[in-house]
Amino acid sequence: MKKIGIGYENYKEFIDKDMYYIDKTMLINDIVEKGGKVTLFTRPRRFGKTLALSTLRTFFELEYDRDGNPVDNSRYFEGMRIMDAPEKILSMMGQYPVIKLSLKSAKQPDFETAFKKLRDEIIGEYRRHSYLWTKDVLTKDEREELAELSRASKGKELEDDKRMQEEIGRYSTALKTLSEALQEYHGKNVIILLDEYDLPLENAYYKGFYEEMVGFIRSLFESCLKTNDALELAVVTGCLRISKESIFTGLNHLEISSVYNNGFEEAFGFTQEETEKMLMDYGMAERIPEAKEWYDGYLFGDMEIYNPWSIIKYVKSIAVNRMKFPEPYWANTSSNRIIRDMIWQADAEMKKELDVLIQGGTIEKKIHEDITYDDIHESEDNLWNFLFFTGYMKKVSERKVGEDIYLTMKIPNVEIRSIYKNQIREWFEAQVKETDRRVLYKAVLEGDTDGIAGYVTGLLKKSISTFDSDEAFYHGFFLSLLYGVPDYTARSNREAGDGRPDIVLYPENPRDPAIIFEVKTRKKFNEMEGGLEEAYTQIKDKRYEEGVLDDGYLGVVSFGICFCKKSCIVGKLPGGC
Repeated sequence: MKKIGIGYENYKEFIDKDMYYIDKTMLINDIVEKGGKVTLFTRPRRFGKTLALSTLRTFFELEYDRDGNPVDNSRYFEGMRIMDAPEKILSMMGQYPVIKLSLKSAKQPDFETAFKKLRDEIIGEYRRHSYLWTKDVLTKDEREELAELSRASKGKELEDDKRMQEEIGRYSTALKTLSEALQEYHGKNVIILLDEYDLPLENAYYKGFYEEMVGFIRSLFESCLKTNDALELAVVTGCLRISKESIFTGLNHLEISSVYNNGFEEAFGFTQEETEKMLMDYGMAERIPEAKEWYDGYLFGDMEIYNPWSIIKYVKSIAVNRMKFPEPYWANTSSNRIIRDMIWQADAEMKKELDVLIQGGTIEKKIHEDITYDDIHESEDNLWNFLFFTGYMKKVSERKVGEDIYLTMKIPNVEIRSIYKNQIREWFEAQVKETDRRVLYKAVLEGDTDGIAGYVTGLLKKSISTFDSDEAFYHGFFLSLLYGVPDYTARSNREAGDGRPDIVLYPENPRDPAIIFEVKTRKKFNEMEGGLEEAYTQIKDKRYEEGVLDDGYLGVVSFGICFCKKSCIVGKLPGGC
């Protein structure tokens, strides 16, 4: 079986190393036939955008080797779908100088260092085209200007604000300068590829220098995409569509493809057919339903799409260990900060909506694509829009009311649901830590079942109904509350009698009774008393109390506790030892 390329983003490597590759080369044809002068693709993180730009570069670029000889890249497309494209498309192969710039590395804590990182990326692209100032094709002044832009200003001179502004000014037009030089040198217009354009803006928003970064990115884009006669076409990728007024001012030839307004459905992510073929190629046909439940659910245009990062991780993991369970692979590579912020700041209405979503339901929200990071927390509608366009929600249906469009949305799949649930758990645990537990401790030590139930139910009512029938959550939640009971040590699932009681509080003073809690859950409120009876029966049949006494303790008191959604009841086993 072919190697599965985890983390590879260079198209040539997939071919040179004979790795498993799902053919997305028809994007080349579609860019020419359906794209604009500038085409913006917005898709969730890790949906193949960087690999797509690498594919475009490999196809279009007029590339030279170290000796200055043209490089024939046609071998990289042998047997690929693009070779069935019309001749006018194939004739474009290897015909254009290309500028490719990634903005994804600009994650620094302040504007100056983030700008310097972007400047270094631009300088790297200048040096890739260093032949421009080593051969006598351009004028001496042009060559000197290009050579100067390939060297960053350094040292104390950048500590002065004026010099810093001069440096920003130099590089805000540097891509246009480079493209003009490439056009003059080759006699052909330039293709510009810009990757993850919004990542510096997202970072700047959270780090507090958003306006400064917007100013630089706007100037950079205006010069190379709007007022650039040397431009043949450009492709820009990102996660979120930033409003034209913020970044793409006056860019009237911009064609936008998002998860809502598509036209390039198959270009990013894996289709049902592609996913099934990959699983069958690796002998995993029986896992197709599992993969669909965990990683399907995205709707790009009208086409169901799988998360590609998660699928390749899933297939590779199972290829190594056939007993491997699915995991939230995409969730583990994203910051998920927007989900965390939403949950921690949610009002009562948003908590109700999260309740509905976590339980598999839907909500309806007005959709609009032009948004800025500054707008995200201005309204709940903006927040839900952000979640939709960044892959945390999916469209179920839509309707139009006047000029407004409303989408019915839901959580796409099990993997994304796990992100919400994990963030809710973290939030809930933080809430628990902030509560005064002395009331609970007093109720436990006095055997006050109503007091225990009242305290725990009060905490649950502050939460979100995420964990229906999830006994492991309730067990862990209640155990965490009992850490700190004065003069007692809490233990979980420790052998006693003929089994393992859920929770035992062991006293430091052997004259004090040990305390057993057996945890049960029910889906319906009218079944909760039955849950207590089941707990009592288990304590007796498994001889939990006798097991604790065998450890040398002089007494034991046992409780059953049953949870249902945001409620609990507590009962004390009659008798005791």
